[in-house]
Amino acid sequence: MHPVAGIKGMLIANKRQDNQVKTYMTYNKGRDWRLLQAPAANLDGNEIHCILPFCSLHLQLQMSENPYLSGTISTKSSAPGIIVATGNIGAELSYNNVGMYISSDAGNSWRQIFEEEHNVWFLDKGGALIAVKQPSVPTRHLWVSFDEGRQWTQHSFSLVPLFVDGVLVEAGAENQIMTFFGHFSHRSEWQLIKIDYKSIFSRKCTDEDYDTWHLHNQGEPCVMGQKQMYMKRRPGNYCMLGKDYSRILSAESCICRAHDFECDYGYERRSDGNCRPAFWFNPSTVSRSCSQGQNYLNSTGYRKVVLNNCTKGVKEMYTARKQQCPNRPPKGLLLTTKDGKLTANLGSNVTFLVHLDEGDSMRTNIQLDFGDGTAVSYSNLSWTEEGIKHVYKSAGIFRVTALADNTLGSDTTTLFLHVTCPVEHVQLLAPFVVIKNKEVNITAVVLPSHPRTVTYFWWLGNNTEPVITLDGSISHTFSMDGMHTITVQVAAANAILQDTKTIAVKEFFKSLLLSFSPNLDEFNPDIPEWRQDVGRVIKKALLQGQLLVAVFPGVPTAAELFLLPHKNQSEGRKKSEEELEQVSNIIVSALNQNLVEFEVKPGIRVIVYNTQLTLAPLVDSNPRHSSSAMLMLLSVVFLGLAVFLIYKFKRKIPWINIYAEVNQEKEQEMIGSVGQGDSTPKITLSEFSTSKELMEKEVDARVKSK
Repeated sequence: MHPVAGIKGMLIANKRQDNQVKTYMTYNKGRDWRLLQAPAANLDGNEIHCILPFCSLHLQLQMSENPYLSGTISTKSSAPGIIVATGNIGAELSYNNVGMYISSDAGNSWRQIFEEEHNVWFLDKGGALIAVKQPSVPTRHLWVSFDEGRQWTQHSFSLVPLFVDGVLVEAGAENQIMTFFGHFSHRSEWQLIKIDYKSIFSRKCTDEDYDTWHLHNQGEPCVMGQKQMYMKRRPGNYCMLGKDYSRILSAESCICRAHDFECDYGYERRSDGNCRPAFWFNPSTVSRSCSQGQNYLNSTGYRKVVLNNCTKGVKEMYTARKQQCPNRPPKGLLLTTKDGKLTANLGSNVTFLVHLDEGDSMRTNIQLDFGDGTAVSYSNLSWTEEGIKHVYKSAGIFRVTALADNTLGSDTTTLFLHVTCPVEHVQLLAPFVVIKNKEVNITAVVLPSHPRTVTYFWWLGNNTEPVITLDGSISHTFSMDGMHTITVQVAAANAILQDTKTIAVKEFFKSLLLSFSPNLDEFNPDIPEWRQDVGRVIKKALLQGQLLVAVFPGVPTAAELFLLPHKNQSEGRKKSEEELEQVSNIIVSALNQNLVEFEVKPGIRVIVYNTQLTLAPLVDSNPRHSSSAMLMLLSVVFLGLAVFLIYKFKRKIPWINIYAEVNQEKEQEMIGSVGQGDSTPKITLSEFSTSKELMEKEVDARVKSK
């Protein structure tokens, strides 16, 4: 597209239509386009039969990459109405059979001036035209025209043909010089040739040397809403224009007509010439900034062409009308935090921003529910421009809801805010012994409590990838006997903590629930270290540390003993169960006879009782632990002790079997039974220890003999 210099709103463009490129021109900045009328005759005077729209003049519109050459089209604001271009005549633009064409009346009519391509320069504001062949051909001639290209005279500017690479025209009323530069051959140096063309003008122009020229569009005098009259030197007058030359003589505004208006944004011109809304445009949409009580300009579908100077006429009919902003229901409600994040630290200020795309903000009520039981309400959206601040007092995920409503409707939106604080402690709660191929619950206790804001990573047994949950409990089934390690990591905010436990997986086991004399509760501080010490004392009182004892937290004080089978049962499960039963009977017998006791402090003794016999660990109901967790060991020390105790117990099972045989033989010898059918001996703790030493000696002798 080429804007014609000196003529406001006039453009020449090449457009593709029906797979053909054709040249069009407009006088109202693209509102209307038409084809170029070809010359009536060629250079030889032969008539050209070219009828619109099947045949027209087409121009090449490439600008020259060399600023000192004219290119394929040339116009100057100092010479309005004169257009020189390379082109062809036919049905479409072609680069064959091209020639040079000129228009002296702003494109209304055209004449051919050369059959070959030339570079053309304007001298003295269009009073003279200089033409030189394209630089690909060496020349020593130039052509000069003083009548806007109607007649050309040839002049020599060099004795040797020169490849013209460019021409520099130095403007000025007192110093009219043209400088040709080029080279005589491709190997020669640069050559400069200066031509002072002032001598070709005999005098300075006077009023008699000028004609008036009316700009028009095929006879229509109003172009861009104006009637413009120009002063042009009469063709053929050899006078020089002065510095005070003014090319526009007068400009008068025209009455506005339809062609002074183009389609407004969102509208397109239909086949009937009227502007209608495009398929994607909704003309009833009002600007978001339009509020009740204000006015806005409602488009008629038309707007006056930019820089058009027409007045009155149809201007009022086509101009956008001022209308009052309507009241609209809320639409496009948006709720965000000021920093754009969906996380916040506990106790920090959180700033919420509320934005409304459409609706009367002055008459819209805004309600904001923070999701923690508090809410605020505003009667004017502008009050919330600085943001609405809120402080959360607990961690969690909160549903924050904004509601905008007025008399015409409402709109709502929601975001979920994660309020977190750093994790300070994590404790893994898992049963010490579990049944093989039976589902077991494992729990992680996090302090401080982080409801729904913690991510849990579980490594169970030998798995290499963690199981990820948002809940602090998980169920798992162990399919292999042995010791298994469980690790949990918890992530909250930027903190990650970890805890690990080891559990024994068996096909079966026994456990005994223990209770104590009430006086023990007076000394119970309910701390892991104290419970650990009590467990050691009980084991020592029973079998010199060969059993594992877990003391419950809380009061009344209670504990549990675990009895596990061999790691490898060569005799089979039935015999292993019988051995566990024998061991259990021995311990129960001692507990039922009140034989197990220990001293808390001098003079204060505590007796250990058997409460009941269970087949699996009982559930720990302490409120500080998950209700789904089985009985846990209360300190990390017990985990390390577990392997040792199981190993010791496994080695002692044959001894225990013989111990049971000897015990049955010695019972009647020591004291005898008390009550008919009661074969359990009644002995003191010291007597039990003494008899046990004697029994151990006999057991050792029998083991050696076997």
